[in-house]
Amino acid sequence: MKICMTRAMIMVALVGVLALPWQADGAGFGLYEGSARGNALGGALTAAADDPSALFYNPAGITQLEGIQVMGGATFITPMVDVTTVNPYGSASSKTTSEENTWIPPFLYATYQFNDQLYFGLGVFSRFGLGTEFDENWAGRYNNYNAVIKTVSVNPNVAFKLNDWISLAAGMEFMYFDLTLENKVDLLGKNDPSTTQFDVDSSLTGDTMGYGFNLGVRMQPRDWIALGANYRSQVRQHIDGTADFTAPANLNLPSILFNDTGASGTITLPQELFLGVAVWPMERLMVEFDAIYTGWSSFDELTINFDQAPAPGEDSVTVPKNWDNVWRFGVGVEYKALDWLDLRLGYIYDQTPIPDSTVDYLVPANDRQMFAVGTGLHWKTWTLDLSYTYLMIKDRDVDGRTESGVYDGEFQNGDAHLIGAGLSYRF
Repeated sequence: MKICMTRAMIMVALVGVLALPWQADGAGFGLYEGSARGNALGGALTAAADDPSALFYNPAGITQLEGIQVMGGATFITPMVDVTTVNPYGSASSKTTSEENTWIPPFLYATYQFNDQLYFGLGVFSRFGLGTEFDENWAGRYNNYNAVIKTVSVNPNVAFKLNDWISLAAGMEFMYFDLTLENKVDLLGKNDPSTTQFDVDSSLTGDTMGYGFNLGVRMQPRDWIALGANYRSQVRQHIDGTADFTAPANLNLPSILFNDTGASGTITLPQELFLGVAVWPMERLMVEFDAIYTGWSSFDELTINFDQAPAPGEDSVTVPKNWDNVWRFGVGVEYKALDWLDLRLGYIYDQTPIPDSTVDYLVPANDRQMFAVGTGLHWKTWTLDLSYTYLMIKDRDVDGRTESGVYDGEFQNGDAHLIGAGLSYRF
């Protein structure tokens, strides 16, 4: 009874992780932190896919997992970036540092072996997230001073082992999407960052539920090599929410201007294709190479429709995005130093999908590199995975678009520290 109670308490603690806030800024706003082990291996687990986090990287891999297995944990992410802006009305420049925050995307997985051929799995994780926050009176406030996107996906899967070396999987994804966008509106229409007396605060919030599917395949024709692929479909989200406006009391605006109102919009989250090749050059050493294709071209514009126009003739706002499809490349190395100790290294190169023509302060970033290290500690049927990743963002020059609240300047010193922890149990 004592052992059962201990197991139950730990599982409750893992589920409790899902109550934490979770956001982060990835390339675009994709999240790829599917597990602490995956983080340490540069996300390169599509071909190996041999623990419960296969439900994130490649569900076809769960046919390697006997009995019932569970895993839960989270990644703690602390991003920072400096943004230099040049005032188009006076040529004075200023540098602003993003607010210090820690974002926590969680994960939880459970797998079940029905028989030698049929397996089931349930994953709960976050594939998209964003947290970009500046002081509300910073120079770029007319474009954005706070942007938060939170998603959580519930992803049931079924996997089938065709023979000893090929497995297939299919699943449905139910994704909750929550959005907060905050910026200032200049009543004079100049977007002059040197004055705040005509600023109206704008806050857009909303949420929705969208649906998608995934398909996976894993092949291991020889003991020393495995190949994997995992496709995740687009998820269309129709957001219903509210737009709230707060104007300085001394302006005495007419009653028809900037009233709180209902608001809605639609965003299509991109399809993703995971590809991986894993090799075992020796019994205790694994090396995997992965590539992830993300179809960000689905994010061509962001349109917000208002139930009541904040100002005459402005019943909707459309912001062009025109993002590009991109690749993310990762390599991971895992060495089983001892029966109870795994050592891991990883590297990632991540392309930005944001073109120069539409870059803004929603995602003040560029191409990224990530360097990871981690370990796995085994004790009986328990495994504790730990990881540390340093994310480094390439500096970026920005050409101003004053009408959008974006000014000539530069993104500098962008980086993040990621600490991952995960706990697994085999029943």
